[in-house]
Amino acid sequence: MKKPGMGKIIYTQEQIQERIAEVGQQITQDYQGKDLVVVSVLKGSLYFLADLTRQLTIPLKIDFLSIGVSSEASSKPGAVRFTKDLDISLTGRHVLLVEDVIGTGLTLGYICQHLESSQPASLKICTLLDNPAERLITINIHYRCFVMPDVFLVGYGLDYKEEYRNLPYIAEFRPG
Repeated sequence: MKKPGMGKIIYTQEQIQERIAEVGQQITQDYQGKDLVVVSVLKGSLYFLADLTRQLTIPLKIDFLSIGVSSEASSKPGAVRFTKDLDISLTGRHVLLVEDVIGTGLTLGYICQHLESSQPASLKICTLLDNPAERLITINIHYRCFVMPDVFLVGYGLDYKEEYRNLPYIAEFRPG
């Protein structure tokens, strides 16, 4: 049964898996013979990370970051802080940052600065969904599965109030 607020399906389960396989092949080629650490930001990219890394046929390590709104958010709207940092050292390693959605780029810019402070050999970005209509800063995205429409989406890790992440597809959602 369709839940209230659910709109049309934007990307089917089949479209998502097909595109992840294509991106996975490219990443496998690009990182052949390199010491790769895949870093993901919890929770939204969990499903994407799992499916993407299963497509990679090279040795790799996986680690997670988690971010939250800063306690002084009332005085600094949009301020973020790390609630979980990495367990693996990135120094001298090739890092692939896996994101679910890239919008304004502000949070991603903050995360990239944090990762670059560990002096990785390289840092590249892979995103499931790119929303350039929201972009406020320039971000170099190396791998993208889809350029999304400028609408609110749920499913395949994307949520509304922590619900809908487990949908196998991505659909439009109208909170109300």
